Amino acid sequence: VQLQASGGGLVQSGGSLKLSCAASGSSFALNAMSWYRQAPGKQRELVATITSEGTALYVDSVKGRFTISRDNAKALVSLHMNSLKPEDTALYYCNTGRLSASGYRDYWGQGTLVTVSS
Repeated sequence: VQLQASGGGLVQSGGSLKLSCAASGSSFALNAMSWYRQAPGKQRELVATITSEGTALYVDSVKGRFTISRDNAKALVSLHMNSLKPEDTALYYCNTGRLSASGYRDYWGQGTLVTVSS
């Protein structure tokens, strides 16, 4: 599985950005997809997850502002971010996992930087 994230950039507080993550490999539609972020000096945190059935879950700090979606036909997961705040500044990573006979393995995209200016 390979994940390619894109869409980061510099935006003013209150603005919007859309992140995209293109996945290659098998079984995209059968697996949950997530976005994580890591701010400078902080631990990586889970931002949003969308299950294979399309159920979306969010960390409290982004509820009502971020929307995660997926297009199984294109093997694409997106994160629409509205009302951005300076505290949303971070490196954003897409993530998925695969379970095989040898165990569970996480896969990560390369990260895309979101900077929100005040």
